[in-house]
Amino acid sequence: MPYEPPTHTVERSLRATTGARIVAGIDEVGRGAWAGPVTVCAAVTGLRRPPAGLTDSKLITPKRRTALAAELERWVTAYALGDASPQEIDDLGMTAALRLAAVRALEALPVRPGAVILDGKHDYLGSPWQVRTVIKGDQSCVSVAAASVLAKVRRDDLMAGLEAGEYAPYAFGANAGYPSPVHRAALEELGPTPYHRLSWSYLDALPRWRHLKKVRLPAGTAALESGGQLGFDF
Repeated sequence: MPYEPPTHTVERSLRATTGARIVAGIDEVGRGAWAGPVTVCAAVTGLRRPPAGLTDSKLITPKRRTALAAELERWVTAYALGDASPQEIDDLGMTAALRLAAVRALEALPVRPGAVILDGKHDYLGSPWQVRTVIKGDQSCVSVAAASVLAKVRRDDLMAGLEAGEYAPYAFGANAGYPSPVHRAALEELGPTPYHRLSWSYLDALPRWRHLKKVRLPAGTAALESGGQLGFDF
């Protein structure tokens, strides 16, 4: 299906309205997976013409996506990646884990952006960052599209690297930790690995392993139980 290539319209608008000299586009991958981290990329692209075919990573074939990521690494002004681990996702919840990964990516950039474009309609980053959310930003904004491709290729490579030895039955190289029949069958037989998110609802459908499900307590409750009035300080 034909698609319109991304532009610098939002990046130019943010520069004009906020005075920001540096604008970073942010996108994430791994939000809906059963296993693996959530990965966020922050990309600074300037206003140069992007490599041909740049768009949302989900619209690009794996082979072309890998080649495009290599082009983007040389083309972008700067980029950095941040992860939140399965354990951090279980402990914090997805919104807080996304923010953690995004901050890690932004703070790893060689320069601090004056403004940030987030893909989607929800600002999970917040203060002190100056944020513009853009629905389908990974299709319409050059910097977000670049971040989309770089994050997807990096996380896919990471998950494929786990497909060895005892983890081979989960086929992480094919499913990247997302739901699939092979992934589900391996979970039913072998249970979750250290790379699985234990607060996810897939465990509800696995009677043999349901006891492993992790229930995340509200932050205030956790603080009390770890040494406050409801704690047991013997």
